[in-house]
Amino acid sequence: MEAMTNTVKAWMENPIKFARSHGVPLSSVPDVANPDKQIHILIVEGFLLYNYPPLLDVFDKCYYITVPYEECKRRRSTRQYTVPDPPGLFDGHVWPMYLKHRKEMEDSGLSFEDLDGLKSKDEIYNQVYEDIQNSLLNRL
Repeated sequence: MEAMTNTVKAWMENPIKFARSHGVPLSSVPDVANPDKQIHILIVEGFLLYNYPPLLDVFDKCYYITVPYEECKRRRSTRQYTVPDPPGLFDGHVWPMYLKHRKEMEDSGLSFEDLDGLKSKDEIYNQVYEDIQNSLLNRL
């Protein structure tokens, strides 16, 4: 987590330099002459990101996809693991840890938008894309 935090902060200092030094291609930007007008977006995705205090101050927008217990359990049961889950793991560990970490995240005071994990991937994508677009338009 510390390495990820350092990487995110390095990107924030200079997104163009960071991308070039890591071999990440940059999309064409209309106003290359004025880097201050360029908009750079970094999406940080991962398990328990909102429970790691050193990262909390770097997020501009936070989204959290939720699914109800029954759907989460159903999806977990359809996964194919090399070593299968032992009986009772979901109810005895996975779901209780989800609830624990969700509560910690809520108690941290972090502002985040809940996304309905029962919606299609396209619907979730479009909701987030529209929200980010609106945020950027309101900044200008």
